Amino acid sequence: MKYTFLALFTVLFLGCKNDAKSTIEVEKETTVKTTTSEMKWDSDTLIYPEEKHFKNIRQVTFGGDNAEAYWSFDDKQLVFQSNNKAWGVGCDQMFLMNANETFTDSIVPPMISTGMGRTTCSYFLPDNKHIIYASTHLGGEACPETPLRKNGKYIWPIYDTYDIFVADLEGNIVKQLTNEVGYDAEPTVSPKGDKIVFTSTRSGDIELYTMNLDGTDVKQITDELGYDGGAFFSPDGTKIIFRSSRPKTEEEIASYKALLAEGLVEPTEMELYICNADGSDLRQLTDLGNANWSPFFHPSGEKILFSSNFEAERGFPFNLYLIDLDGKNLERVTHGETFDAFPVFSNDGKYLAFSSNRNNGGGRDTNLFIAEWQD
Repeated sequence: MKYTFLALFTVLFLGCKNDAKSTIEVEKETTVKTTTSEMKWDSDTLIYPEEKHFKNIRQVTFGGDNAEAYWSFDDKQLVFQSNNKAWGVGCDQMFLMNANETFTDSIVPPMISTGMGRTTCSYFLPDNKHIIYASTHLGGEACPETPLRKNGKYIWPIYDTYDIFVADLEGNIVKQLTNEVGYDAEPTVSPKGDKIVFTSTRSGDIELYTMNLDGTDVKQITDELGYDGGAFFSPDGTKIIFRSSRPKTEEEIASYKALLAEGLVEPTEMELYICNADGSDLRQLTDLGNANWSPFFHPSGEKILFSSNFEAERGFPFNLYLIDLDGKNLERVTHGETFDAFPVFSNDGKYLAFSSNRNNGGGRDTNLFIAEWQD
């Protein structure tokens, strides 16, 4: 169980050529994008009795570590990252799926990243024909090394070769959006379709920035010491929710700066923060302890769904929780004993994509699930 936690944090939070022919490639000329209304639901045995917000559920992937599945603006497709070695990759690459598809080791979705380096955090653009994602491939074709621990502490690498790119759904890169020295990654797009928020080390710290869809008008929106990342816009595009570490003591600050100088960060103590889209009115939302992260706005814009292990004594489990924008009315949503994270609502608010260790036979796989949501 501990291995799953460490491997998942390293592989999926940072977030090789695929030689297998995908089902979408085979039927390329005749396939019509399918919608969520055409999905066939699995047995409700995948829903734990206390999970009242899940009306139906289906498992989307079977094997490897799969995460960060983001919906197209028309809710017909999703893009996600996977390291499933059966799909011919050595570390995380980006894959495309229709909303009602299911993938196994032998049924392979089309890869729409380059197959080189490591990728993270893909997201659809409003035209539904392009995605953005971060990749290290300009720094080398091989998967970069992934350190797990330093001085007995669990760490994430912040690769300085990450930059943000735009690609079409055939996998062709059509534009490079960032070209600064250091880490540029974790991009997401406003539901308004006008802005991108991303994380960068260009200031010397790990801060949040916004830019236009073409990479222009870059603005820094956080400036406090600590790691700011995993940011998402509210449904109306006026607010941003994100995860952050905020070292306070001299020892914490020294440790944070020393790790950052080596391109590393320790992610075990994080809380959620919220601000306006321009960075104003920044405030801390949670004060729960341990790791609180992967936040996403509820379709109402009045609540946040996020993952946390604050109730765990030994790092596990991670479950999903709802909380109001004023930090009140905390509600547990999932009730697993392992790992539930990366919740993402469809744009119409009817469905939730998330990653989970459930139904993996007690192994290490983290798979994608889509649930029909009910408030």
